[in-house]
Amino acid sequence: MYAGQPPDLPQLGATIRDRRKELVLTQAQLAARLGWSQERVSALETGKYGLPSLPLLSHLAGALELPLAVLMEAVGFGVQGIPKAEPMRTAREPGDDGGGGQIKVLLHYTLQRLLGIQALTLKDAMNEASDLLAEAMGADKIDLFLHEPETDTLVALGTSNTPMGRQQIRVGLDRVPIANGGRQVDVFVSGREYYTGQADQDPEMDRGVVHTLGVRSLYAVPLRVNGSIRGIVVAESVHPDRFSQAERDFLEAAGRWIGMVAHRAELHEAVTRQSLEQARRQVAEEMLESVAHDLQNQLTPIKGEVDLVIRRLQRDGGDGSANRHAKQIAHVSGSLGNLSRMVTDLLDASRLDGGIFSLNRQRVDLVDLIHGVVDGAKADRPEIDVRAPQELIVEGDAARLSQAVQNLVGNAVQHTPDGVPVVVSVGRRRREDGEWAMVEVHDEGPGIPRDLLPGLFHRHASRGDTAGLGLGLYLARGIAEAHGGELTVHSEAGSGTTFTLMLPMGDATGD
Repeated sequence: MYAGQPPDLPQLGATIRDRRKELVLTQAQLAARLGWSQERVSALETGKYGLPSLPLLSHLAGALELPLAVLMEAVGFGVQGIPKAEPMRTAREPGDDGGGGQIKVLLHYTLQRLLGIQALTLKDAMNEASDLLAEAMGADKIDLFLHEPETDTLVALGTSNTPMGRQQIRVGLDRVPIANGGRQVDVFVSGREYYTGQADQDPEMDRGVVHTLGVRSLYAVPLRVNGSIRGIVVAESVHPDRFSQAERDFLEAAGRWIGMVAHRAELHEAVTRQSLEQARRQVAEEMLESVAHDLQNQLTPIKGEVDLVIRRLQRDGGDGSANRHAKQIAHVSGSLGNLSRMVTDLLDASRLDGGIFSLNRQRVDLVDLIHGVVDGAKADRPEIDVRAPQELIVEGDAARLSQAVQNLVGNAVQHTPDGVPVVVSVGRRRREDGEWAMVEVHDEGPGIPRDLLPGLFHRHASRGDTAGLGLGLYLARGIAEAHGGELTVHSEAGSGTTFTLMLPMGDATGD
């Protein structure tokens, strides 16, 4: 930018005019050096030409035998990195910029300014970059279009803050549907650049661009971000035949750097989103763990008192009314037990996430453990079949393994029609990495929708028709992985669901 100021076109014109007179050149002679028309030189000297591009200033500096920095300072450009003392040699032919090395200096200068963009969002970065390119190109408008897959539309995330740029936004020409076709869409789809200096004579040009904005010269190049074409860079001018080959080469090179700026901004946005999400999750989990601790502290003495009342009623006996009260209180005790287990699940989930989930390992007979879990579940659902050997020993935490199997059996019972058995199978499986113990829990429910399977073991996930906290399967897999094992699922519509818990046997023995 020009330190927040518009370009000083009259000052530039006066500098050109004064230097031409020092060289004792007429406008016609200077025009001959430049390969331009005398009218163009006259428009520059009177400040009516518009903002010249950096390549054009370089060409002028060569013809006027001036350091490029002199003309850049006159128009209001910063000149950091631009030599201030060494005059350029005279341009010898039309389009000669006074030396290819000078264009490299200008490209390096532009790259430094682009990489100096510190915007934290992609849109802000693209807007800053479009302003910078509009100055460097002397364009009436620069657009940085990126493809929006959801709508299959090219969206101008960056548009220069110029009169034409502001008008484009007002009339809604900052979105170009791919289905509409046209020159800009062709550049995106084909990956080939496009230039016209007579846009009003091109039948493939968008009529709004030509008639509403008054564009006559347009140059568009693909915008590549991280190696893929993600959009286009478009320079436009109300003047016909405005962009020379040197200017088009300059924009093409600068467009590659725009892709770097866009990629950096996207990475920053992704990191910011991830950090915010992680912070929100951490706060929520800390609050949840705190509430769970408080609930557990309240539930434990309440359940103790309720159980004590039940025992007293059962000991003292009594009439039918007392028995009914005992059953009601027992029901309350069962509900408190369920609530206590839910709170325990919350705490265990927090421990898993925090990496502080501990195991008390010992030799465990997996068959006895399964029978214990199933016997407890049969109080509510007698149709549970166990198929197991006499004994199967593993190294593990008996309480945690019971917790995992309880979650799997409870899940299967909930989704199996009445009268249809849940089948729990226990066995051994030899794999390339050794001997493994296997527990399969199969239900004849409706199956799990295919779209839910990838996230089934995530925290707070469910099978789609389950009320509750959605922690059972998350904890079961966490317990399996804490033992060095794994928990998988196979489900098909109409064929039920099978969860398979695999545990390494290691040095454990037993048949």
